[in-house]
Amino acid sequence: MSDHPIQNLMTETMEKIKSMVDVNTIIGDQITTPDGTTIIPVSKVSFGFGSGGSDFVSKSAKDNTPLCFGGGGGAGVTVQPVCFLIVSPTTGAHILPVDAQAVTTADRIVEMLPNAFNKVSAFMDSRKGAKEAPAETPDGE
Repeated sequence: MSDHPIQNLMTETMEKIKSMVDVNTIIGDQITTPDGTTIIPVSKVSFGFGSGGSDFVSKSAKDNTPLCFGGGGGAGVTVQPVCFLIVSPTTGAHILPVDAQAVTTADRIVEMLPNAFNKVSAFMDSRKGAKEAPAETPDGE
């Protein structure tokens, strides 16, 4: 039993979408600067897909003539740059949004997380160092 033409149509359309959109479209290739800073582009990808078809009898069909098929399919893809993830050996990790006007509260929280983590880690390290240092007595002993 052979595949129905709509199956071939959908398979072909999905293969084309797959070739256009992959993980490298969302998280781009990293760029490393001479000072060791790594920049990773991040994008938002949206896509839609639709297909359809119909079997119908040809006007010149005989009793055992197979049905004719008519169909079509289409897809749309939108790639929107969102931000750059910047990892620096001197300043740590932070996010640089592409459109500062479109930044929401949730985006700001996500942007602040790496910096907050770095500050908490530094604070915990300083507290750990203070506990390990011997305490001095007031009379200098």
